[in-house]
Amino acid sequence: MRTSKYGADLRAAMAANAHGDGQHGEVTCTVIDSIEQIGSQWRLIVLHDLQDGEMRFNELKRSTGASSRTLSRVLDDLQDLGFVDRRMEEDAPVATYYSLTEKGASLCPVFDAVEEWAEEWMDAEADAESPATVDVSSDD
Repeated sequence: MRTSKYGADLRAAMAANAHGDGQHGEVTCTVIDSIEQIGSQWRLIVLHDLQDGEMRFNELKRSTGASSRTLSRVLDDLQDLGFVDRRMEEDAPVATYYSLTEKGASLCPVFDAVEEWAEEWMDAEADAESPATVDVSSDD
């Protein structure tokens, strides 16, 4: 069995968390800590959409489908965590622009890898679950 340097930490953190309180105990696991920072549905969607470059708030709202309140909260969180920069343009019309920081942009290869994995494995699972086509025509 292949084990990365994080595998042992992950197993130890999971064992420490066996009582289910959401705490890692004394064991720090970088995988779990990383997922906690970027792992919410809305954070992932926003980070993914910002890979293509700077976007205005309303553009992000349309592309993500998030409510204004949810998007505002997520963008504030991502800015506080250092993944997103906010730029205000005071000229008429007033606009707020968001872009990935260097830290946020460093996630682009991660998104690419997950997309490649999903294309290979999620499509394969869907193919395996679909019923086989049987030719019932006869050559009589």
